[in-house]
Amino acid sequence: MEERLCLLSVHAHPDDEASKGAATVAKYAAEGAKTVLVCCTGGEAGDILNPAMDSDEVRDRLAEVRMEELRASVDVIGFEVLELLGYRDSGMPDSEHNAHPECFAQAPLDEAVGKLVALIREHRPHVILTYGDDQRGYPHPDHLRVHDISVVAFDAAGDPDQYPELGEPWQPLKMYYSTWSRARMVGMHEKFLELGLESPFDDKWFERPSQDHLITTRIDVSEQWDVRTKALLAHATQIDPESKFWFGLPPEAMREVHPWEDYVLARSLVDTAEQDAHEDDLFAGVRERVSR
Repeated sequence: MEERLCLLSVHAHPDDEASKGAATVAKYAAEGAKTVLVCCTGGEAGDILNPAMDSDEVRDRLAEVRMEELRASVDVIGFEVLELLGYRDSGMPDSEHNAHPECFAQAPLDEAVGKLVALIREHRPHVILTYGDDQRGYPHPDHLRVHDISVVAFDAAGDPDQYPELGEPWQPLKMYYSTWSRARMVGMHEKFLELGLESPFDDKWFERPSQDHLITTRIDVSEQWDVRTKALLAHATQIDPESKFWFGLPPEAMREVHPWEDYVLARSLVDTAEQDAHEDDLFAGVRERVSR
C-alpha cells in the first residue's frame, strides 16, 4: 500500500466539484492526503445562470471561461491534481448537445472506463468519490455516465487482465456516492421559515426520492464550510451570488442546520463501521491498512 492517503473524486462538469463534496476534500487536503479531481466534461452545454456574466463575450468563449472557473475552484478547495477526461458536455436528453459525437454520453463505455482506469492506476487512490445509481432527482446524462464508468473502473483498475496497456494495476479500497440528504433540505427549509425568510425549497424538492436511509457516512465539515461557498462563487457563470438556494441563509445558520456532507458507502474492501452506525471518516479501515 501507498503510505500517503489518496482521495480521487469523479465529477461530470466544472462546478460539480464545488457543490458536491468540496468541504470534505478540503478537510482531507488539509490533513495531508493527496486529492485528485477527475472532471469528465468541459461544461460547454451549460447555461449562464448568473445575469452579471451573461454577455456576448462570455458566451463566445464559454468553454474557456468554465475551465478558468474550474481551476479557480480547484485552488480554493485544495485539490492537488486536476485531470480532465476530455469529453464534451452532453447536455440534457434529446438536446443538440446530447447528439454531438464528442460528448460524454456518446463515448464508447470501454473507452471512457479505460481513461478513468489509467488515472486510477497513475494516482493510486485508496478512496473514490463518485455519483450513485439513483439519479432521479437530476437525471443528467453526464451524471449517469460518471456512475457507469466509476463502478466498472473500480474493479478494472485492480485487474491485471483488463487494460494491461494502461499501467500497473491498482485496487482502490472504498467507493462512495455523494448525496444531498433530505434531512439537510428539510432543515434548511425550516431554518428559512424560522428566520422569517422566503425558502427556495418548494414542493418539487420534497417530491424527489429520499436516499437518507442509504447514508452510511457523515463527514463533519463545520470548519470547512466557507470553502464550499468560495468554490461555488469561483464558478461565476454558473452561480448567482444572489441565489437564495446557495446563499440565502447566514453561514452560521447553515453550519447549525447540517454541518456534515453525506455519503453512501457503495463498495468496501476493508472493515467498516458497525451496522447502523455512521462512519465519520472516508478512510475508516483504510488508515490501518496503509500504516502497516
